[in-house]
Amino acid sequence: MQENVLNPRRESMLLWLLALTQFTVIMDFMVMMPLSPQLMRAFQVGPGAISGAVSAYAWCAGLSGLLAATYIDRYARKTLMLTMFCLFTLSNLACALAPTFHVLVLSRAFAGLTGGVLSSITMAIIADVIPAQRRGAATGIVMTSFGMAAVAGVPAGIMLGAHFNWTAPFYLLVVMSVLIWCAAAIVLPRLDGHLANGVRKLKDIVPDLLGLFKVRRQRDAFLLSGTNMLGSMMVIPFIAPTLVGNLGVQPVDMTWVYLCGGAAALASSRWLGRMADRVGALTMFRIAILWSIVPVMLLTHLVPLPMALIVLTFVLFMTSMSARNIPMQAMLTTIPAPAQRGAFLSVNSAIQQLGTGLGAWIGGQFLVTDAAGHIANYGVNGWLTAGLALFGAFWAQRLRAPQAAPVGVTTAPEMTSNK
Repeated sequence: MQENVLNPRRESMLLWLLALTQFTVIMDFMVMMPLSPQLMRAFQVGPGAISGAVSAYAWCAGLSGLLAATYIDRYARKTLMLTMFCLFTLSNLACALAPTFHVLVLSRAFAGLTGGVLSSITMAIIADVIPAQRRGAATGIVMTSFGMAAVAGVPAGIMLGAHFNWTAPFYLLVVMSVLIWCAAAIVLPRLDGHLANGVRKLKDIVPDLLGLFKVRRQRDAFLLSGTNMLGSMMVIPFIAPTLVGNLGVQPVDMTWVYLCGGAAALASSRWLGRMADRVGALTMFRIAILWSIVPVMLLTHLVPLPMALIVLTFVLFMTSMSARNIPMQAMLTTIPAPAQRGAFLSVNSAIQQLGTGLGAWIGGQFLVTDAAGHIANYGVNGWLTAGLALFGAFWAQRLRAPQAAPVGVTTAPEMTSNK
């Protein structure tokens, strides 16, 4: 049973507002990657240092997600979301004002602490409001934020960075976040249906939190979620430095690479969400993660090519990432019981962020930059990512919903929606 019921118009407004919120979070995380060539020059650091900054964000997001699991279900979703979004906005202002690379890394860590909680709250709201049978489509709407960030946010950030300096995208994020925060304050309902039975005490929450890992299906989901992000992030942070350093793509031309890739992800995300509902999130995920191996291998083994082919390769890569992330997120919302949904999704978000940080860090360890700025060993990252994708396709089968209960035994609808 859903804790909050909204009319179709209000529901649509809510989902698009969540998408805009996630847009700022994803843009904040993604914009560091195409800006990395400029950051490397501005602060005289190498790709390893940039991967460290990406990891700092992700690890702090993971830590905050774990902590959020102890309190996310104790407050109204609106109150918690507005508070964290305000702190997230301040973190981007700190990034824009950072005078040294060390201060920038600390500011990125602060951004991760707040952004990780926002992602957990977003998925909890979807699970609170949207029935299980429509969560694939709803997740597809919210996940358009990934495409919007790539098609609009990141290219705008690259353009601003190329014409002004690397701080400009962060100032843009501050302005957008203030506007979205104001809209959220007006549009969001209180969303406190999960508090109907009273606020649970911390001493009761912690054992239940640890208990999440005692359920085999939930442990399997956490491992799948973490390795999925680990593999992706061994490739994603190093796309821009490799294209610029190895293939001679100009930083300003990265705008077109991300613009086309983001447009493809944006255009396909809602269709992918509907397909996840139609064929089953589990089946969709397994097909998508196997298909993603192709663009991963192409991208990590690129040789000098015409710009159009480089863009096409990135388009395939971005679409494949959406194709595996959308059904996975929809599938994960069906696994926990409603009373544990917020905590489960917080822990899952934390594990995803830890996988993100670990993937960026591990990926950076293999790369070597020569005196000419060329980056070597990127292909190793591609092979490791392909191996993790094969593991994910196999492991996902363990998340198949339990067999239907015998006649006379009630089975929660949350546990029977995967195909």
